[in-house]
Amino acid sequence: MSGQGQDEWKRRHGNIDVYTVKALQDNYVFILHEWKNNKVAVVDPGEAKPVSDKLQALGLPLDCILTTHHHWDHTDGNLALKSQFDCKVYGFGGDKGRIPGITDELREGSQLEFGGEPVEIFQTDGHTVGHICFYFPQSKMAFVGDTLFVMGCGRLFEGTPKQMHESLQKLAANLPENTTVYCAHEYTMSNAKFAVTVDSSNEDLRERYREIESLRAQDRKTVPTTMEMELKTNPFLRCGDPDLKSCIGMESEQDEGKVFARVRELKDNF
Repeated sequence: MSGQGQDEWKRRHGNIDVYTVKALQDNYVFILHEWKNNKVAVVDPGEAKPVSDKLQALGLPLDCILTTHHHWDHTDGNLALKSQFDCKVYGFGGDKGRIPGITDELREGSQLEFGGEPVEIFQTDGHTVGHICFYFPQSKMAFVGDTLFVMGCGRLFEGTPKQMHESLQKLAANLPENTTVYCAHEYTMSNAKFAVTVDSSNEDLRERYREIESLRAQDRKTVPTTMEMELKTNPFLRCGDPDLKSCIGMESEQDEGKVFARVRELKDNF
């Protein structure tokens, strides 16, 4: 974290402060502190110690864990944090057998609130089946796990290209452009290197590539992003763009799902 200002690791969204905590090799865990009511949530604790240490340093309790999907690098801290803080663990109901410590089952459309603010749940199959995202409309932020990355999307471990494309389109349709998007990994430089190969005439992308290159050269983080920026520069959200389709030799393809599948295949082999 050398060379990084403290403000880079804390952002205020309305009544909620979001602290980013590094975990494991390239994971980000997010601590949400709704300071009016002193409510605290943690999103995807793949490791307990850095989260526990940060909470103790801030003098904060922990009310709940929000789980986007069952993978170990998003859930390995659940049981230790639950034991330490006696907190709830929210996760997808269909994955209750795969999410450690789950106490409350969620599905798309489930009613959830945090510190008096409603939280919308979207099911976004693709990376896994049963992946969910948490959207805070009043605070204008979303926690998308491994569905959407900065200039990328998650690998398809369980779902199909069709499912992932539909999930990304769901996010694009439901998250306003001014939504701040928190994804769970620092994959941005490799994503950017790939993106310019399939969307080479995109000026916004080229400019962003230079910005990302500068940030990573200083070992600075690139998360969060915004929906506006992703719609402009993320190839997985631009499968209807004529220049991108031409770049990958699919200029006459009208099915964006097929374009997405090809872009995902190219990324897998990049």
